[in-house]
Amino acid sequence: MYNELNSIGLDKKPSDTTVVVAMSGGVDSSTVAGMMKNEGYKVIGITLKLYDDGKDVASSKQCCSGQDIMDAKRVANKLGIEHKILYYQNKFKQGVIDNFVDSYLKGETPIPCVQCNQTVKFKDLFEVSKDLKADAMITGHYVKSITSGNETNMYRAVDENRDQSYFLFNTTKDQLNYLRFPLGGMLKDETRKIAKQLDLNVSDKPDSQDICFVPNGDYASVIQKFKPEAYKKGNIKDLNGKVIGVHDGIVNFTIGQRKGIKVSDKDPLYVLKINADKNEIIVGPKDKLGKKTIHLNNLNLLANKNEFKDEILVKVRSTGKLLNAKISFKDLEKAEVNLKISEDGISPGQACVFYKKDSFGYKVLGGGWITN
Repeated sequence: MYNELNSIGLDKKPSDTTVVVAMSGGVDSSTVAGMMKNEGYKVIGITLKLYDDGKDVASSKQCCSGQDIMDAKRVANKLGIEHKILYYQNKFKQGVIDNFVDSYLKGETPIPCVQCNQTVKFKDLFEVSKDLKADAMITGHYVKSITSGNETNMYRAVDENRDQSYFLFNTTKDQLNYLRFPLGGMLKDETRKIAKQLDLNVSDKPDSQDICFVPNGDYASVIQKFKPEAYKKGNIKDLNGKVIGVHDGIVNFTIGQRKGIKVSDKDPLYVLKINADKNEIIVGPKDKLGKKTIHLNNLNLLANKNEFKDEILVKVRSTGKLLNAKISFKDLEKAEVNLKISEDGISPGQACVFYKKDSFGYKVLGGGWITN
């Protein structure tokens, strides 16, 4: 047994430690691969082919494009590490794209990046890493992890503008104990600086901004492609049940939306509710948007329920702020969240992620999916 822990918390020399690095072709995962290689670990880079819209150009702002795979291969060659490409288009279609489309048809606002991490990236790649006898799986996500013994806890990243813990709430405890996130304690500028020092061709590559299968953020075109029948006209009603307009499909609307309703009133109207069963949109004034009670399903807990006895913090959208709340568990799968102060635009299909502050930062306690 090695007498001291290596940089990823294992009691082995780096030269005796095999790590799989999930390489997306971007600067973050490429830098992580370079860091691991420089520290003497045996590195295997793996890139997933998930989706291809035929626009594999260097200027693409979509993740997981053909250009990204080429960039990952070049980085692996530069670093002198083994590199594999896994073709997961079918898995991705079934686990992510189909779920995305179905969620919109139910009147929800889905988060495909959570589904992607939950399925192909962490579940399938986790199993592949184990089959390769790797000691750990490394990613370029901006979350902080602290390992003590055989247990790892997840925390918000030091760089709060880059923090991705919201998207990783569904990581299982087994996965978390096996995963490592070296960038969680760094700022993005530091990452790019290391990439330049390593002379990586992606050091100045722009961050991916679009969901890989949603070009230019036009999610409606994706739904049109896979479920053209989704565009069915229906009623727009006010809070009294009066029909005040007609919509071209509920998939065009999200809770809290103001633009594009195309119904005039003396005060601005906002989407308050989407009734998928009746194919109708309910609209009203902004002061009716605020909610204090949220119902969750399909919970994933990363902490003991004792940690929820007192007030905790929650996040109800990826760009939202931390909100004070109390959690009431209904059973192993369901919970009710009671916010101290009401929040606007809470939408079914989004995640509610739990946090608690301790001496290491904001610890992720898990989360669940918002049902209503």
